[in-house]
Amino acid sequence: MGRKIKKQGKRYFDYSLLFVTIFICGFGLVMIYSTSSYTAQMNYGNSEYFFMKQLQSDLIGFAAMYFIYRFFDYHYFQKYWALGFFILSIICLLAIIPFGTVVNGAKRWLYIGPINFQPSELAKFATIVMTAVGICAVGKKINRLRYVILICMVISGVLSAMVLFITNNLSSAIIIFGIAFVMTFVAYKGYSIYIGLTAAVGALFMVFYSWLTNLVKSGNMTDSFRLNRFLIWLNPEKYIDGKGYQTVQALYAIGSGGLFGKGLGKSLQKLGFIPESQNDMIFSIICEELGLFGAVCVILIFILMIWRIVHIAQNAPDLLGTLLATGVFAQIAIQVVLNIAVVTNTIPNTGVSLPFISYGGTSSLFLMAEIGIVLNISSQIRLEK
Repeated sequence: MGRKIKKQGKRYFDYSLLFVTIFICGFGLVMIYSTSSYTAQMNYGNSEYFFMKQLQSDLIGFAAMYFIYRFFDYHYFQKYWALGFFILSIICLLAIIPFGTVVNGAKRWLYIGPINFQPSELAKFATIVMTAVGICAVGKKINRLRYVILICMVISGVLSAMVLFITNNLSSAIIIFGIAFVMTFVAYKGYSIYIGLTAAVGALFMVFYSWLTNLVKSGNMTDSFRLNRFLIWLNPEKYIDGKGYQTVQALYAIGSGGLFGKGLGKSLQKLGFIPESQNDMIFSIICEELGLFGAVCVILIFILMIWRIVHIAQNAPDLLGTLLATGVFAQIAIQVVLNIAVVTNTIPNTGVSLPFISYGGTSSLFLMAEIGIVLNISSQIRLEK
Protein backbone atom coordinates (compact mmCIF):
# COMPACT_ATOMS: atom_id res chain seq x y z
CA MET A 1 0.00 0.00 0.00
CA GLY A 2 2.79 2.39 0.95
CA ARG A 3 2.56 5.41 3.18
CA LYS A 4 2.40 8.13 0.53
CA ILE A 5 -0.87 9.98 0.48
CA LYS A 6 -2.31 12.47 -1.92
CA LYS A 7 -5.72 13.99 -2.24
CA GLN A 8 -6.80 11.96 -5.24
CA GLY A 9 -7.34 8.24 -5.34
CA LYS A 10 -9.13 5.49 -3.46
CA ARG A 11 -10.16 5.98 0.15
CA TYR A 12 -8.57 3.85 2.82
CA PHE A 13 -10.29 1.98 5.65
CA ASP A 14 -8.37 0.12 8.34
CA TYR A 15 -10.17 -3.20 8.63
CA SER A 16 -7.37 -4.55 10.83
CA LEU A 17 -8.18 -2.02 13.55
CA LEU A 18 -11.89 -2.80 13.31
CA PHE A 19 -11.35 -6.57 13.56
CA VAL A 20 -8.89 -6.22 16.44
CA THR A 21 -11.38 -4.03 18.33
CA ILE A 22 -14.17 -6.55 17.80
CA PHE A 23 -11.89 -9.40 18.91
CA ILE A 24 -10.71 -7.64 22.08
CA CYS A 25 -14.27 -6.71 23.06
CA GLY A 26 -15.45 -10.26 22.44
CA PHE A 27 -12.57 -11.67 24.46
CA GLY A 28 -13.34 -9.15 27.20
CA LEU A 29 -16.94 -10.33 27.40
CA VAL A 30 -15.80 -13.94 27.73
CA MET A 31 -13.38 -13.06 30.51
CA ILE A 32 -15.92 -10.86 32.33
CA TYR A 33 -18.37 -13.75 32.39
CA SER A 34 -15.64 -16.13 33.53
CA THR A 35 -14.37 -13.86 36.31
CA SER A 36 -17.69 -12.49 37.56
CA SER A 37 -20.14 -15.40 37.31
CA TYR A 38 -19.49 -16.63 40.87
CA THR A 39 -19.67 -13.18 42.45
CA ALA A 40 -22.73 -12.24 40.40
CA GLN A 41 -24.53 -15.42 41.45
CA MET A 42 -23.73 -14.83 45.13
CA ASN A 43 -24.64 -11.13 45.17
CA TYR A 44 -27.37 -10.80 42.55
CA GLY A 45 -28.68 -14.33 42.03
CA ASN A 46 -27.76 -14.17 38.35
CA SER A 47 -24.41 -15.41 37.08
CA GLU A 48 -24.80 -13.31 33.90
CA TYR A 49 -25.41 -9.99 35.71
CA PHE A 50 -22.07 -8.31 34.92
CA PHE A 51 -21.83 -10.00 31.53
CA MET A 52 -25.19 -8.66 30.36
CA LYS A 53 -24.49 -5.12 31.58
CA GLN A 54 -21.13 -5.09 29.80
CA LEU A 55 -22.71 -6.55 26.65
CA GLN A 56 -25.26 -3.71 26.60
CA SER A 57 -22.48 -1.13 27.03
CA ASP A 58 -20.40 -2.71 24.25
CA LEU A 59 -23.37 -2.75 21.86
CA ILE A 60 -24.05 0.92 22.56
CA GLY A 61 -20.32 1.57 22.13
CA PHE A 62 -20.25 -0.17 18.75
CA ALA A 63 -23.28 1.88 17.65
CA ALA A 64 -21.47 5.07 18.71
CA MET A 65 -18.30 3.92 16.94
CA TYR A 66 -20.18 3.29 13.70
CA PHE A 67 -22.08 6.58 13.90
CA ILE A 68 -18.88 8.59 14.48
CA TYR A 69 -17.06 6.76 11.68
CA ARG A 70 -19.92 7.01 9.18
CA PHE A 71 -21.65 10.33 9.88
CA PHE A 72 -19.20 12.44 11.87
CA ASP A 73 -16.27 14.43 10.49
CA TYR A 74 -13.40 14.81 12.93
CA HIS A 75 -12.83 18.36 11.62
CA TYR A 76 -15.99 19.38 13.50
CA PHE A 77 -13.87 19.41 16.65
CA GLN A 78 -12.07 22.51 15.36
CA LYS A 79 -15.29 24.48 15.14
CA TYR A 80 -17.00 24.10 18.50
CA TRP A 81 -17.15 20.47 19.62
CA ALA A 82 -13.76 20.40 21.39
CA LEU A 83 -14.53 23.40 23.59
CA GLY A 84 -18.00 22.00 24.24
CA PHE A 85 -16.62 18.68 25.50
CA PHE A 86 -14.03 20.53 27.61
CA ILE A 87 -16.68 22.70 29.31
CA LEU A 88 -19.06 19.73 29.69
CA SER A 89 -16.36 17.66 31.40
CA ILE A 90 -15.70 20.50 33.86
CA ILE A 91 -19.44 20.83 34.61
CA CYS A 92 -19.80 17.07 35.16
CA LEU A 93 -16.77 16.96 37.46
CA LEU A 94 -18.13 19.88 39.51
CA ALA A 95 -21.54 18.17 39.65
CA ILE A 96 -19.96 15.26 41.53
CA ILE A 97 -19.53 17.49 44.59
CA PRO A 98 -23.27 17.90 45.31
CA PHE A 99 -24.76 15.07 43.24
CA GLY A 100 -22.07 12.36 43.06
CA THR A 101 -22.76 8.81 44.18
CA VAL A 102 -20.38 6.75 46.29
CA VAL A 103 -19.50 3.35 44.77
CA ASN A 104 -17.03 1.05 46.52
CA GLY A 105 -16.02 3.83 48.88
CA ALA A 106 -15.25 6.38 46.13
CA LYS A 107 -17.44 9.31 45.07
CA ARG A 108 -16.79 9.25 41.33
CA TRP A 109 -20.14 8.54 39.69
CA LEU A 110 -23.02 10.64 38.42
CA TYR A 111 -26.49 9.15 38.12
CA ILE A 112 -28.89 10.86 35.71
CA GLY A 113 -32.07 8.80 35.79
CA PRO A 114 -31.21 5.33 34.48
CA ILE A 115 -27.88 6.57 33.11
CA ASN A 116 -24.74 6.47 35.25
CA PHE A 117 -21.22 7.34 34.20
CA GLN A 118 -17.82 8.45 35.42
CA PRO A 119 -16.99 12.06 34.43
CA SER A 120 -13.29 11.18 34.56
CA GLU A 121 -13.73 9.14 31.36
CA LEU A 122 -15.32 12.16 29.69
CA ALA A 123 -12.35 14.23 30.91
CA LYS A 124 -9.92 11.87 29.15
CA PHE A 125 -11.87 12.21 25.92
CA ALA A 126 -12.05 16.01 26.30
CA THR A 127 -8.29 16.14 26.89
CA ILE A 128 -7.62 14.38 23.58
CA VAL A 129 -9.85 16.59 21.43
CA MET A 130 -9.08 19.88 23.19
CA THR A 131 -5.30 19.33 23.16
CA ALA A 132 -5.40 18.44 19.45
CA VAL A 133 -7.44 21.53 18.59
CA GLY A 134 -5.26 23.72 20.85
CA ILE A 135 -2.06 22.61 19.17
CA CYS A 136 -3.56 23.18 15.71
CA ALA A 137 -4.74 26.65 16.82
CA VAL A 138 -1.25 27.81 17.85
CA GLY A 139 0.30 26.32 14.70
CA LYS A 140 4.06 26.69 14.46
CA LYS A 141 4.12 28.50 17.79
CA ILE A 142 3.90 25.07 19.41
CA ASN A 143 7.68 24.88 18.88
CA ARG A 144 8.04 27.57 21.52
CA LEU A 145 8.28 26.02 24.95
CA ARG A 146 5.89 28.46 26.61
CA TYR A 147 3.04 27.39 24.31
CA VAL A 148 3.66 23.73 25.13
CA ILE A 149 3.53 24.49 28.84
CA LEU A 150 0.46 26.70 28.36
CA ILE A 151 -1.51 23.98 26.57
CA CYS A 152 -0.60 21.37 29.19
CA MET A 153 -1.43 23.69 32.10
CA VAL A 154 -4.72 24.98 30.71
CA ILE A 155 -6.11 21.70 29.40
CA SER A 156 -4.58 18.69 31.16
CA GLY A 157 -3.63 20.72 34.24
CA VAL A 158 -7.19 21.88 34.88
CA LEU A 159 -8.85 18.53 34.18
CA SER A 160 -6.30 16.35 35.99
CA ALA A 161 -6.39 18.63 39.05
CA MET A 162 -10.18 18.50 39.15
CA VAL A 163 -10.21 14.71 38.75
CA LEU A 164 -7.64 14.37 41.53
CA PHE A 165 -9.18 16.70 44.09
CA ILE A 166 -12.88 16.12 43.37
CA THR A 167 -12.91 12.36 42.75
CA ASN A 168 -9.63 11.49 44.52
CA ASN A 169 -8.69 9.47 41.42
CA LEU A 170 -4.92 9.74 41.01
CA SER A 171 -4.70 7.15 38.23
CA SER A 172 -7.12 9.03 35.95
CA ALA A 173 -5.30 12.29 36.69
CA ILE A 174 -2.01 10.66 35.65
CA ILE A 175 -3.59 9.32 32.45
CA ILE A 176 -5.02 12.74 31.54
CA PHE A 177 -1.64 14.40 32.04
CA GLY A 178 0.08 11.55 30.17
CA ILE A 179 -2.21 12.00 27.15
CA ALA A 180 -1.38 15.70 26.86
CA PHE A 181 2.32 14.98 27.48
CA VAL A 182 2.49 12.48 24.60
CA MET A 183 0.53 14.73 22.22
CA THR A 184 2.73 17.78 22.90
CA PHE A 185 5.81 15.57 22.63
CA VAL A 186 4.75 14.58 19.12
CA ALA A 187 4.00 18.18 18.11
CA TYR A 188 7.01 19.90 19.74
CA LYS A 189 10.23 19.58 17.74
CA GLY A 190 12.59 19.91 20.72
CA TYR A 191 13.43 16.98 22.99
CA SER A 192 15.73 18.55 25.57
CA ILE A 193 12.90 19.62 27.86
CA TYR A 194 11.44 16.10 27.89
CA ILE A 195 14.83 14.51 28.54
CA GLY A 196 15.47 16.96 31.38
CA LEU A 197 12.01 16.41 32.85
CA THR A 198 12.40 12.63 32.71
CA ALA A 199 15.82 12.83 34.37
CA ALA A 200 14.46 15.10 37.12
CA VAL A 201 11.53 12.78 37.82
CA GLY A 202 13.88 9.79 37.88
CA ALA A 203 16.23 11.51 40.34
CA LEU A 204 13.36 12.49 42.62
CA PHE A 205 12.00 8.95 42.53
CA MET A 206 15.39 7.48 43.51
CA VAL A 207 15.57 9.84 46.50
CA PHE A 208 11.99 8.97 47.45
CA TYR A 209 12.65 5.24 47.00
CA SER A 210 15.68 5.41 49.29
CA TRP A 211 13.64 7.14 51.98
CA LEU A 212 10.78 4.69 51.47
CA THR A 213 12.95 1.60 51.95
CA ASN A 214 14.05 2.95 55.32
CA LEU A 215 10.41 3.49 56.24
CA VAL A 216 9.59 -0.10 55.25
CA LYS A 217 12.27 -1.40 57.63
CA SER A 218 10.51 0.35 60.49
CA GLY A 219 7.35 -1.63 59.68
CA ASN A 220 5.01 1.25 60.49
CA MET A 221 2.08 2.29 58.32
CA THR A 222 1.45 6.03 57.91
CA ASP A 223 -1.63 8.24 57.92
CA SER A 224 -1.25 8.80 54.16
CA PHE A 225 -3.37 6.48 52.03
CA ARG A 226 -1.12 6.84 48.97
CA LEU A 227 2.13 6.50 50.91
CA ASN A 228 0.83 3.25 52.39
CA ARG A 229 0.36 1.97 48.84
CA PHE A 230 4.08 2.45 48.25
CA LEU A 231 4.84 0.50 51.43
CA ILE A 232 2.56 -2.32 50.31
CA TRP A 233 4.18 -2.29 46.85
CA LEU A 234 7.64 -2.89 48.34
CA ASN A 235 6.52 -5.65 50.69
CA PRO A 236 2.96 -6.86 49.96
CA GLU A 237 3.30 -10.10 51.95
CA LYS A 238 3.85 -8.10 55.12
CA TYR A 239 0.41 -6.50 54.79
CA ILE A 240 -1.46 -9.53 53.43
CA ASP A 241 -4.05 -9.30 56.20
CA GLY A 242 -4.88 -5.73 55.23
CA LYS A 243 -4.28 -3.51 52.23
CA GLY A 244 -1.84 -5.93 50.60
CA TYR A 245 -4.42 -8.72 50.33
CA GLN A 246 -5.59 -7.98 46.78
CA THR A 247 -2.06 -7.61 45.41
CA VAL A 248 -0.87 -10.88 46.95
CA GLN A 249 -3.92 -12.80 45.73
CA ALA A 250 -3.37 -11.44 42.20
CA LEU A 251 0.25 -12.63 42.32
CA TYR A 252 -0.96 -16.06 43.50
CA ALA A 253 -3.28 -16.19 40.46
CA ILE A 254 -0.49 -15.23 38.05
CA GLY A 255 1.96 -17.73 39.55
CA SER A 256 -0.50 -20.62 39.60
CA GLY A 257 -1.37 -20.22 35.92
CA GLY A 258 1.94 -21.59 34.68
CA LEU A 259 2.66 -21.70 30.97
CA PHE A 260 -0.79 -22.59 29.58
CA GLY A 261 -3.07 -21.95 32.55
CA LYS A 262 -5.67 -23.99 34.37
CA GLY A 263 -8.22 -23.65 31.60
CA LEU A 264 -10.93 -21.13 30.78
CA GLY A 265 -13.37 -20.81 33.68
CA LYS A 266 -11.24 -22.85 36.10
CA SER A 267 -9.72 -20.04 38.15
CA LEU A 268 -9.78 -20.46 41.93
CA GLN A 269 -8.77 -16.91 42.85
CA LYS A 270 -11.94 -15.47 41.30
CA LEU A 271 -14.03 -17.38 43.86
CA GLY A 272 -14.02 -14.49 46.31
CA PHE A 273 -10.26 -14.31 46.88
CA ILE A 274 -9.67 -11.34 44.55
CA PRO A 275 -12.23 -8.59 45.28
CA GLU A 276 -13.95 -7.23 42.13
CA SER A 277 -11.84 -9.52 39.95
CA GLN A 278 -13.77 -8.47 36.82
CA ASN A 279 -12.48 -4.92 37.16
CA ASP A 280 -8.86 -3.78 37.48
CA MET A 281 -7.46 -7.23 38.36
CA ILE A 282 -8.94 -9.14 35.42
CA PHE A 283 -5.49 -9.61 33.87
CA SER A 284 -4.46 -11.78 36.82
CA ILE A 285 -7.39 -14.14 36.10
CA ILE A 286 -6.37 -14.21 32.43
CA CYS A 287 -2.91 -15.33 33.56
CA GLU A 288 -4.38 -17.97 35.86
CA GLU A 289 -6.82 -19.45 33.34
CA LEU A 290 -4.83 -19.02 30.11
CA GLY A 291 -1.31 -18.96 31.51
CA LEU A 292 1.71 -17.06 30.28
CA PHE A 293 0.81 -17.99 26.70
CA GLY A 294 -2.61 -16.34 26.97
CA ALA A 295 -1.20 -13.26 28.70
CA VAL A 296 1.40 -12.78 25.95
CA CYS A 297 -1.29 -13.18 23.29
CA VAL A 298 -3.39 -10.46 24.94
CA ILE A 299 -0.39 -8.13 25.03
CA LEU A 300 0.37 -8.86 21.37
CA ILE A 301 -3.23 -8.06 20.41
CA PHE A 302 -2.94 -4.71 22.16
CA ILE A 303 0.36 -4.07 20.39
CA LEU A 304 -1.37 -4.80 17.06
CA MET A 305 -4.17 -2.34 17.92
CA ILE A 306 -1.69 0.37 18.96
CA TRP A 307 0.37 -0.21 15.80
CA ARG A 308 -2.69 0.27 13.57
CA ILE A 309 -3.59 3.50 15.40
CA VAL A 310 -0.02 4.78 15.00
CA HIS A 311 -0.13 3.84 11.31
CA ILE A 312 -3.27 5.91 10.85
CA ALA A 313 -1.70 8.81 12.79
CA GLN A 314 1.32 8.73 10.47
CA ASN A 315 -0.84 8.79 7.36
CA ALA A 316 -3.59 11.16 8.51
CA PRO A 317 -4.50 13.81 5.93
CA ASP A 318 -3.73 16.72 8.30
CA LEU A 319 -2.24 17.66 11.66
CA LEU A 320 -5.57 17.47 13.50
CA GLY A 321 -6.08 13.86 12.41
CA THR A 322 -2.54 12.96 13.45
CA LEU A 323 -2.97 14.50 16.89
CA LEU A 324 -6.38 12.94 17.54
CA ALA A 325 -5.09 9.48 16.63
CA THR A 326 -2.00 10.12 18.78
CA GLY A 327 -4.21 10.99 21.74
CA VAL A 328 -6.20 7.75 21.37
CA PHE A 329 -2.94 5.81 21.08
CA ALA A 330 -1.62 7.51 24.22
CA GLN A 331 -4.68 6.70 26.33
CA ILE A 332 -4.87 3.04 25.33
CA ALA A 333 -1.11 2.49 25.64
CA ILE A 334 -0.85 4.20 29.03
CA GLN A 335 -3.80 2.30 30.47
CA VAL A 336 -2.55 -1.08 29.21
CA VAL A 337 0.95 -0.51 30.60
CA LEU A 338 -0.30 0.80 33.96
CA ASN A 339 -2.87 -1.96 34.41
CA ILE A 340 -0.44 -4.80 33.71
CA ALA A 341 2.22 -3.11 35.85
CA VAL A 342 -0.21 -2.82 38.78
CA VAL A 343 -1.42 -6.42 38.50
CA THR A 344 2.16 -7.76 38.43
CA ASN A 345 3.12 -5.39 41.30
CA THR A 346 5.67 -3.61 39.12
CA ILE A 347 4.25 -0.30 40.34
CA PRO A 348 2.10 0.58 43.39
CA ASN A 349 -1.54 -0.43 43.24
CA THR A 350 -3.83 2.12 41.63
CA GLY A 351 -7.17 1.71 39.94
CA VAL A 352 -6.58 1.49 36.18
CA SER A 353 -8.87 -0.61 33.99
CA LEU A 354 -7.63 -2.79 31.13
CA PRO A 355 -9.11 -1.20 27.97
CA PHE A 356 -11.98 -3.13 26.31
CA ILE A 357 -11.54 -6.07 28.73
CA SER A 358 -12.18 -4.83 32.28
CA TYR A 359 -15.78 -4.39 33.38
CA GLY A 360 -16.95 -0.79 32.97
CA GLY A 361 -19.62 0.65 30.71
CA THR A 362 -18.40 4.26 30.71
CA SER A 363 -14.87 3.31 29.80
CA SER A 364 -16.06 0.99 27.03
CA LEU A 365 -18.36 3.64 25.54
CA PHE A 366 -15.73 6.38 25.34
CA LEU A 367 -13.02 4.03 24.08
CA MET A 368 -15.34 2.84 21.30
CA ALA A 369 -16.11 6.45 20.43
CA GLU A 370 -12.37 7.16 20.21
CA ILE A 371 -11.87 4.17 17.91
CA GLY A 372 -14.71 5.57 15.79
CA ILE A 373 -12.77 8.85 15.48
CA VAL A 374 -9.64 6.98 14.42
CA LEU A 375 -11.64 5.02 11.82
CA ASN A 376 -13.13 8.30 10.59
CA ILE A 377 -9.61 9.66 10.18
CA SER A 378 -8.59 6.53 8.28
CA SER A 379 -11.57 6.88 5.94
CA GLN A 380 -10.31 10.31 4.84
CA ILE A 381 -6.88 9.01 3.86
CA ARG A 382 -6.45 8.93 0.09
CA LEU A 383 -4.36 6.09 -1.27
CA GLU A 384 -1.91 6.71 -4.07
CA LYS A 385 -2.97 5.08 -7.31
